[in-house]
Amino acid sequence: MEYPEWSPTYRRIAEEFGFPFDQELRSADRLEALLPPPAREPPLPRVTRRLSGREVVVVGTAPGAGPPPIWRLADRAPGTAVVAADGATAACLGAGIVPDVIVTDLDGDLPAEVVANRRGSLVVVHAHGDNRPALEEWVPQFPGELAGSWAGPPRPALLDVGGFTDGDRGVYLAEHVGARRILLWGFDFDHVAETDRSRAQRALAKLAWARRSIDRLAEESPTPVELWQRDGSFRPYPTGKNVASTR
Repeated sequence: MEYPEWSPTYRRIAEEFGFPFDQELRSADRLEALLPPPAREPPLPRVTRRLSGREVVVVGTAPGAGPPPIWRLADRAPGTAVVAADGATAACLGAGIVPDVIVTDLDGDLPAEVVANRRGSLVVVHAHGDNRPALEEWVPQFPGELAGSWAGPPRPALLDVGGFTDGDRGVYLAEHVGARRILLWGFDFDHVAETDRSRAQRALAKLAWARRSIDRLAEESPTPVELWQRDGSFRPYPTGKNVASTR
């Protein structure tokens, strides 16, 4: 999906959650300044080299999901790629899986993401209006390949191909660069591990938008999007429920 198609949806999200655009802009400017020179090279060609034409497993952080059983997938060239959504990185590493790409707004297990980056993961760091302190602290600590993203018009060094949370941004990114099939592992839009009531409600509201955004992509894209069940089965991502509310 291209930015002009996605931006009206994000405007509604920003209005609902009260995200001031000027703060998003300042965070994007700061991220761009913090990225080392190689990370300011156009990000999409670098992501494309890792994911295009491949079966891509996007790993979410649903409570109790654990790492995806990659070994169950057929070993077909050019092989399966893994996109980890932020906190899912630690579970992947624990199972010996080094993600090809990590999509993060820097609120997960960041030491695990640094380790994965050292081992070869491309980390796509997302600038939010409220994560500038995390950008300042963590972007300089990544030793490997980085790219940047934000929730505004794409720039030469910062991408935006759609998506809101780390999980659905990973799905949109895989689809945009030409994944052959997208498998969702560890996606649960109805439960969160947060125990504080107000934070849990806000997290669930964000997951509701993540569900809608993936609904829309699965409905409109020719790329198959499937749910990978814990019993090892696959089923097409259910579409048509929330698509209208995102348009």
